[in-house]
Amino acid sequence: MMPEPPNPAPFLETSRDEDAGAVFVLQSKGQWWHAGFHLTTAIVGPTLLTLPYAFRGLGWGPGFLCLTTMGVVTFYSYYLMSKVLDHCEKAGRRHIRFRELAADVLGSGWMFYFVIFIQTAINTGVGIGAILLAGECLKIMYSELSPNGSLKLYHFIAMVTAVMIVISQLPTFHSLRHINFGSLLLSLGYSFLVVGACIYAGTSKNAPARDYSLESSNSAKLFNAFTSISIIAAIFGNGILPEIQATLAPPATGKMVKGLVMCYTVIFITFYSTAVSGYWVFGNKASSNIIESLMPDEGPSLAPTWVLAVTVIFVLLQLLAIGLVSLLMCFSYQVENYSL
Repeated sequence: MMPEPPNPAPFLETSRDEDAGAVFVLQSKGQWWHAGFHLTTAIVGPTLLTLPYAFRGLGWGPGFLCLTTMGVVTFYSYYLMSKVLDHCEKAGRRHIRFRELAADVLGSGWMFYFVIFIQTAINTGVGIGAILLAGECLKIMYSELSPNGSLKLYHFIAMVTAVMIVISQLPTFHSLRHINFGSLLLSLGYSFLVVGACIYAGTSKNAPARDYSLESSNSAKLFNAFTSISIIAAIFGNGILPEIQATLAPPATGKMVKGLVMCYTVIFITFYSTAVSGYWVFGNKASSNIIESLMPDEGPSLAPTWVLAVTVIFVLLQLLAIGLVSLLMCFSYQVENYSL
């Protein structure tokens, strides 16, 4: 008789009925387009507004090369991970989280807990960052409407937190599909608005002078290049693929690839259009947030105010969706009844 294979991870010893995180993830009713919605929300966010600044440190050629390379590498990585998950499912082991996949593939108990720590830290950081940025968006709109108002930034952060508490009561990841579809539309919406605003600014009589030259010193060039590469890498790097694939109705084979294609189609449209239009207008004067370049501290806005206001509103609404996904992922990573 063949010996039984070793238990790949401690999660198999615990009934998933007792694992609240598994109950949250495992409502496996989704279709491939739902996976596309979830992936887009996880990857395509307001951080894409920093891409003109990333091009500022690289220039046209290296900027395109780095953005394209990072897109190809991450797409292929997610594709391979999806195939590994499909293989495990066919073998009777359907993994629903990164920690379970890592423990099975690497065969090490410590990796199980290491992934818990890393994923929780990342999702906590993204969730907190989304709340802070959403509060800042509210503060910007409030300052435009009431320049002498008494409300401070922490008031708006508290408001956003209260909203997040309410909408985080959704019972399962699958139930986020409508919110994440809205998030996909919002990412396309504010990307198109920013591109339109940049074209308007670049063709107006107040268009800024364009200079695409890099820093003169080699050390500054090297530092800016690494900064830009890290920005582009961070923008691509938060796809929570195992949790998303777990929401797909079995058999999940092949469905995740279609979701990836949908997600990366949105990435191609939004990332390239924003990077090219923003860097084309502002060159090496591009700010870390292209909206700040369009709304300089001195002088009038370089685009219609209503366009920028709608852009900020769209960013705010998508930040709520991104923060919700990250916070609920932290919930799904809770460890119940596990012992070292």
